[in-house]
Amino acid sequence: MRRVTPPASAITTRALALFEAARARPGAPADLPGRLFVVDVERQTAALIVDGVAVASWPVSTALKGIGGEENSFKTPPGWHRIDRKIGTGAAAGTVFSSREPTGERWQGETCESDLILTRILTLDGLEDGVNRGPGCDSRERYIYIHGSNHEEHIGRPASCGCVRMGNADVTALFDVAQEGDLILIAPPESRDIPELSSGRFHYAGLGGSGMSALAQFQAMKGGRVSGSDRAFDHGERAAVRAQFEALGIGVFPQDGSGIGEDCAALVVSTAVEETVPDFAAAKTRGVPIVHRSEMLAHFVGTYRSIAVTGTSGKSTVTGMTFEILRGMGADPSVITGGDLPALQAEGLIGNAFAGASDLLVVEADESDGSLVRYAPSIGVILNLQRDHKEMEDVAAMFATLRARTRETLVVGDDANLDPFAGGAMRFGLSERADIRAVNVQHSADGARFEVEGVAFAIPVPGLHNVTNALAAIAACRAAGLPLEGMADPLAGFSGIGRRFQTIGCASGIEVVDDFAHNAEKIAAAIRTAKLRGRRVLGIYQPHGYGPTRFLWQDFVRTFSSELSADDRLFMLEVFYAGGTATRDFSAADIVGEIAAAGTQAAFAPSREWLIEAIANEAREGDVVLVMGARDPSLTAFARDILSAIERG
Repeated sequence: MRRVTPPASAITTRALALFEAARARPGAPADLPGRLFVVDVERQTAALIVDGVAVASWPVSTALKGIGGEENSFKTPPGWHRIDRKIGTGAAAGTVFSSREPTGERWQGETCESDLILTRILTLDGLEDGVNRGPGCDSRERYIYIHGSNHEEHIGRPASCGCVRMGNADVTALFDVAQEGDLILIAPPESRDIPELSSGRFHYAGLGGSGMSALAQFQAMKGGRVSGSDRAFDHGERAAVRAQFEALGIGVFPQDGSGIGEDCAALVVSTAVEETVPDFAAAKTRGVPIVHRSEMLAHFVGTYRSIAVTGTSGKSTVTGMTFEILRGMGADPSVITGGDLPALQAEGLIGNAFAGASDLLVVEADESDGSLVRYAPSIGVILNLQRDHKEMEDVAAMFATLRARTRETLVVGDDANLDPFAGGAMRFGLSERADIRAVNVQHSADGARFEVEGVAFAIPVPGLHNVTNALAAIAACRAAGLPLEGMADPLAGFSGIGRRFQTIGCASGIEVVDDFAHNAEKIAAAIRTAKLRGRRVLGIYQPHGYGPTRFLWQDFVRTFSSELSADDRLFMLEVFYAGGTATRDFSAADIVGEIAAAGTQAAFAPSREWLIEAIANEAREGDVVLVMGARDPSLTAFARDILSAIERG
């Protein structure tokens, strides 16, 4: 398995930053020592710093239960330590130790559930009273070591019972250069600790949102106690979704603060939940910890062997494809995503979350709100870099952070603007430099065929962008250790993602498609795919949010003008406004005016009722009616209304 190794300069910069942050801790040296070993808990790596420069780094595994110095907590004690003793000089790799003495046994790779102490031991002597030294929290008394492990497959994520595990070859390499008395810094995570998931009920305010609902379901499926509230439920809306939550054991409370009871361990909120929401106020009054959605996701990403999929376009599709490949190959993965998977909906689930039995977790990692920088996945996937919610240089900075925090392998597309993140990474795409490359690509109205390293693939979703999405999923699964040959059948059965070029139905030879497209590249991909399916495209677009629409205004003008042909039509609805303090100083009609001025047949739709009638009168056999837009959950029902009007003639 390939591992991403950041440049030595990046490792040095990170280690020195952790040293500076820990200088205020008791036991810290006055100046940077000549030799320093830094365990980076956030990234599950360790670096040896000699004279201010990283000379070596390795993946490690700290405690599954997190960081803490309490006796019998099974946590890894944080802070400053010294190497007390070196034990195991000259012992063969896999030598088994008990109570710091060799037992005469040797582990040679056989399956063993016990947490064996192997090969070499570096005992740690804590330097911080009340944290890692003293009654009830003495790291040396608790036998806190750095040691080799028989669970090498777990190295790179929290999995130990308190010690710092390393691969057996790695711990030997460290042992050979370490000296008794060397300083060790176990740097706790930068991200905020959240309450123990077993400590009580987690209450999600805004439970019905796609990101919140996925987290709540996953936590409940993993045995956690979960509840939530949502204004839509209070208004009697989305009764079927509410019933699905309740079937999973997720209690639904009114959004009046009543969900914040004595058994509530934490309130989970998204950026959309304002402090005026009664649940928020009740949590502050009661002193209940308030945890952001991204902090919960970051916790799950760090706890499991996670595959985090990010990029401007294609995240939901690649997340779904990766999940279905892993699932189809018997890996029993979990998934947390923003798009609904019809395969899960067919099993009676909402569709954006599932908890499997293995430690593999596939997540959609959104860059739009900046939370991407919180995640430290085992496998990071960067799909593309385009202009959407933020300027590309801002997103590129987040991708650089993800690259540095990826614990095993980074998977990167072969677009030229992703080259800065590709050092040591596995690349996918259509160019000759791609490690996972598609050749002999053939397109049809219903999908595409291609080959990767002589293995034939067929995907049931059309468009070149979906070929690229499939390559990303194949690369992610290859990085997870799965053989290429077994991926073709699960990928051929991929059932798509809700609102990602999802056919609502056909009537009188007219197809109605629902799509989440909302930026230039996604809109272009949707229109190009529609042109594979029909003679003419009747495009419908509803911009979402005044800020995002203002930001992408000229992108919309260029894209619709260039992608729609002379026979195609565009109808644009008014900007979707979900509330808040946005300045509403323009209309979608202003954008339509510029598109029409460029020569495209474009019209502003004053209402949905007007538009339904216009489409029913305009559409003819061979047309594709393409409904596009994001954030508004009613768009799918609107697409169905259009289909019904066409059926009525």
